[in-house]
Amino acid sequence: MEIVYHDRPVNQIKILGRERQMKIHLTALAFLLPSLFFLVLFIYWPLVQTFSLGFLSWNMVSPNKEWVGIDNYTILLQSPEFGRAAWNTLKYVLILLILNLVLPYFSAFALSYGIKRFQEFYRSLLFFFFFLSMAVASMIFLWIYNHLGGPIGEVLKQLGTHPIDVLRSSDWVIPAVATIAAWRTFGQHFILILSGMLNVPKELIEAAQLDGMGKMGIFCQVVFPLCSPTTLYVGTLTVVMGLQSIFVPIQMLTNGGPDQGSTNLIYYVYQTAFQFFHTGRAAACAIILTLVFAGLIALQNAIAEKMVHYEN
Repeated sequence: MEIVYHDRPVNQIKILGRERQMKIHLTALAFLLPSLFFLVLFIYWPLVQTFSLGFLSWNMVSPNKEWVGIDNYTILLQSPEFGRAAWNTLKYVLILLILNLVLPYFSAFALSYGIKRFQEFYRSLLFFFFFLSMAVASMIFLWIYNHLGGPIGEVLKQLGTHPIDVLRSSDWVIPAVATIAAWRTFGQHFILILSGMLNVPKELIEAAQLDGMGKMGIFCQVVFPLCSPTTLYVGTLTVVMGLQSIFVPIQMLTNGGPDQGSTNLIYYVYQTAFQFFHTGRAAACAIILTLVFAGLIALQNAIAEKMVHYEN
């Protein structure tokens, strides 16, 4: 009896393969559609509306909106208040990078390769404050900064120094407010950096120790280069999320004062829109901020591709 094999033509196999891939893509798209719907509805559509408002004059009360072109952007860039808010924003960024990137780096390195006992206790202690809201953190520091009865004021009195009301001092208000945001998020950044350091192969650390390299040498030549992806991520997170979280202590403790001394660009958007009712100008400032953040992310990606070391 002769056996006949009925092989499918190559073209038919290709068609079946394309149909199967199409079915997989459609299934994946069906799962993605709900997320895409809410993403477009609550992120991209408001962003488009904000972009269009940047070319209009509107006070959020009148039903009429007047087309003004780029006047909102021109007024912003020529405004001394906007310039001061931008300068304050830069100060906030520099202070946050020191408090929420540099200090957690050295703390994580000390805990990973220096302190051997009670590591879990120290991790939990540092991470605990992240569970507090910014409102609670602001109230805690309102007491700490109180120049009449707070701990800092009492210490300065014992040292024979006149206490300073830091929240009403143009020289101290930005470091004071930035410290509140950094204190709350320090533990989160510490844990992120610590996880990156713990992924450094122990063989490399041991090889460096056998070569007679000290702890600072190990940190600079081994740990830091291998943790560069984490460093880049935490640095970007510090800038973007830090500036947003600072809004709460500014709103609760200073209202942008004294004399706009603590106003950053994010709080400036709030003031312009909801206190002065210049909605178009506030939208223009928001678009500028969006472009800055987008540029920061693009810079992060460029650095990640060219300079960041990834362990294979």
